[in-house]
Amino acid sequence: METRCHVLHPSCRVRQEAFGLLFYDMQGPRLLFARTGDMLDAGVIARGLPVEQALRARAPSSRAAAERLILHLVEKGFLREQPVC
Repeated sequence: METRCHVLHPSCRVRQEAFGLLFYDMQGPRLLFARTGDMLDAGVIARGLPVEQALRARAPSSRAAAERLILHLVEKGFLREQPVC
């Protein structure tokens, strides 16, 4: 079975804010404010590492909430899914 991960879209950026994460698209005026607190590390995502890597040390309940957020970010085009070799 193929494993998948989610990475920041090349035209998007993310930065850490007091409320959580701010995602923005460099190709247009699209912003998304995600109230994640410290659940996800913007540095991991910004370096192009899989979002799942930032979730490994989290409790299962936090991971479930983050997985819902990841799906939302994919729908909005800020993250993209890719196969992992």
